[in-house]
Amino acid sequence: MTENSPLNDQLNRLISIVKTLRGPSGCEWDRAQTSESLSPYFLEEAFETIEAIHEGNQNTLKEELGDLLLHIVFQADIAEEKELFTLTDSLKNICDKLERRHPHVFGDVIIESIRDIKQNWEEIKLKEGRKSLMEGLPKTLPALLLARRIQERASQVGFDWDQIDSVWEKVHEELDELKQALKKSDKAAINMEFGDLLFSLVNLSRFLSINPEKALNASSRKFVKRFQYIENELNGKKQHLKDTSLEEMDKLWNEIRSAGKNPKK
Repeated sequence: MTENSPLNDQLNRLISIVKTLRGPSGCEWDRAQTSESLSPYFLEEAFETIEAIHEGNQNTLKEELGDLLLHIVFQADIAEEKELFTLTDSLKNICDKLERRHPHVFGDVIIESIRDIKQNWEEIKLKEGRKSLMEGLPKTLPALLLARRIQERASQVGFDWDQIDSVWEKVHEELDELKQALKKSDKAAINMEFGDLLFSLVNLSRFLSINPEKALNASSRKFVKRFQYIENELNGKKQHLKDTSLEEMDKLWNEIRSAGKNPKK
């Protein structure tokens, strides 16, 4: 990448725009923002980027990556104003880290498999000062994703099931324990066992090579689509949901469910 490359030009343009917006003659809203006030918007942009990836919409992904980059530049500009660090510092940090954590590419370490790469990555992070393999997991991660990352880290050092049959056994075990807690009406135990069941299902998703967050989102969207079919059918009859029996709603639900399984009908 040359000094006057299109990438450099646009990145410098974005940095300049952000500084102008936060400058004395810029935008009052932008000047008032802090790292904390921007956090919800940053998170929203991250989720919108992930959604674009899941949907395979490249035009949307192109736009969302730009929005995400804006927040990175924005946060760095705020830090620079406070004389904490600069965007250049952040870029140097990630470049150094990538080279340090890929000794099989930038050094003389020999790696034989992807599993070795992941294990070596975690060992390097521990050498960098982490006291636990579980350190560094963001507390704000969605619960399913957090469970997945915890399990992946444990797996990288060999703490994992050998085969999927054992995972299935664990799922059934946790389901039985939840049923037992329900029989005892123990609210604390019910919450714990329900969480254990979800954790075991996330484990199952790893063995099935399924993204649990994406799978649950797909099921949620499917439910919404089917429920809206019920609403539309009832609206066509000038009938309200509250005045409709469960049996009638079930009938409509099964109609759209069958249509989904047999799209030619």
